Parts: sequence; structure tokens; C-alpha cells
Amino acid sequence: MAAAAGLVLLLLLEQAHPFFDFFKGSIRDKGKHLVRNLLLGFINSLLISVVFVGLWVMVSTWAEQNSFGILHWLDLENPWRIILAILLFDLWMYTWHWMNHVIPFFWRFHRVHHSDPNMDVTTASRFHIGEIFFSGLFRIGIIAITGIYVWELLLYETIMFAVVQFHHANIVLPPKVDKFIRIFIITPAMHKVHHSRWQPETDSNYGAFLTIWDRLGRTFRLREKLEDIRIGLDEFEGPEHESVKGLFRMPLWRDKKTK
Repeated sequence: MAAAAGLVLLLLLEQAHPFFDFFKGSIRDKGKHLVRNLLLGFINSLLISVVFVGLWVMVSTWAEQNSFGILHWLDLENPWRIILAILLFDLWMYTWHWMNHVIPFFWRFHRVHHSDPNMDVTTASRFHIGEIFFSGLFRIGIIAITGIYVWELLLYETIMFAVVQFHHANIVLPPKVDKFIRIFIITPAMHKVHHSRWQPETDSNYGAFLTIWDRLGRTFRLREKLEDIRIGLDEFEGPEHESVKGLFRMPLWRDKKTK
């Protein structure tokens, strides 16, 4: 429900005040883009629901029953436990994102997300099912190591995905507002840099929710003139790369990172 509400709100904001004029007034092209990206998101949601949610619940329950994991060992009272749970899982999301850029095998899948030349709020749902599978698989171990409760994971996912939708949206904030917000969370200005075609910018700003990890990891990067950023990947510009079939096949194709 939160994701649907965020999608509608940000689509309306993008329509009213777009930063990039990607579709040049073509409602049809924008509609195709929306359907294609949301279809990938729907398929990924089915995979998570059918394959992984039950496993995550089982592991979280086992960790609770056996007092296993960092959060159980520390035995903190709320709200400190909730805060630490969010920090630990957000650190994992930063690490996982970094892994998807530096490990060629994972990059094959992750470039489906980066290949979108028209980044908007729907790009937040555009991931290859292979990336979602490996993310879900690794998450089993992370849930055990952290000892996170399922409701804490749900809380984190709800907040995190709202921020992910926000920073993918085709909007910008006033500079002073963006500067203040990015003290804490990833902003559209930061994430536009991450989706740049210039690799030093692509390989920066890995955070999903909080900016602290990029600052500590020295991967924080800004650009003064956002309007000069070229979104997407040079290797995947043809119409065959923007079809649903092409997106599913993209991990099979080579680029400069996977040769």
C-alpha cells in the first residue's frame, strides 16, 4: 500500500515538474516505460512472496527462539533495538549494492536497473529477477546474523522503498533543501549521479536509505550541474535492450565490466 501510494504521488510530481524531459510529451512512450518497469517489479514481488518470505520468517523465528544474532546478543530495549536493526540492515543494503557493482557476475544482472535511460520513479522497480533471487538468498543469512524480527524487516523495507522511489523520481529539490535532507537520506540529486553513464559516478552513492555509509565508505559523490548527466549505459541503448525480452536476456550480453 505504501509503495502504491508513493508511486502515484511521485508520478504526479514528475508529470507536473519533471527534471529531465525524457518522453517529450509522449504519453504513449511514458506508458510503455511504466508498464515495462512495473511488470518486472510485479514478477520480482511474486518471486519474493512465493520463494523467500516463508524462509525469512522461519530463520527469524529460529534466531529468536535460540537467541541468535547481534540484536539478540545485545538485548537492547526499544527504540534502540529498532534503530540498530534499521542501521544493520541498511549497512547490508549498501554492501549488497556495492557488490553488484564490483563483482562482474552480479553486475550482469544489476545493469538491467542501470540501463534505463529514462530514470523515474518506476525505475525503483526495474530489477532483473536474477538479482532479486540472489538478494533474497543472501538475506537468509543476514536475517540470521542480525537476529532481526520479521516486523522490523517489514518496517525497514517500507521506509527504505519509499526513499528508493523518492530518489529515483524524475524530480529535483531546491538546493538548500536537498543539502539538508542528504545529511540523513539519499536524495534525487545524489542518485542521479549514481545513474550517470560515467563510470566513476556510476560507482558511487551506493546507499539505499541513509547517506552515512557512503560517507564512511568514501563513495559519496555530488555533481554541480545535474542537467549535464547522461542517464543509462552506453552499451545498452538499442530498442532491443528496452523490450521485456531484452531485459531478461541482458545478463547474457557482455559489456566493458564483464569481459
